[in-house]
Amino acid sequence: MPIYVFRCESCAHQVEKIMKFSDPYPTECEKCGGQLEKVLFPPGLHFKGSGWYVTDYARKEQKSSSYTQSRKEEKSAAQSSGGSTET
Repeated sequence: MPIYVFRCESCAHQVEKIMKFSDPYPTECEKCGGQLEKVLFPPGLHFKGSGWYVTDYARKEQKSSSYTQSRKEEKSAAQSSGGSTET
C-alpha cells in the first residue's frame, strides 16, 4: 500500500498515512483541526546516462539495410554472369 503525506494549511503539521487507493483522504488536522492538503513528491525513478533506450533495443534499419545491400550485390553479380538469382 502506498504512503501518502498530508500537510495542514493552518499549522504546517505533516502526517504520513499508509492507505489503500480506495480509502478516502483525511480532511482534518489531528493537532489543530485545520484543512489538510496532499503533498506531491517527484517519482523515485531516475534515468541516468544518454540514450539508454537506444542501446537496449536493436535497430532494425541497420540489419535490414545491410541485408538489402548484400542481396542487391548478389543479384547484380549473378545477372552480370548470366546466372539465376533464385535459391
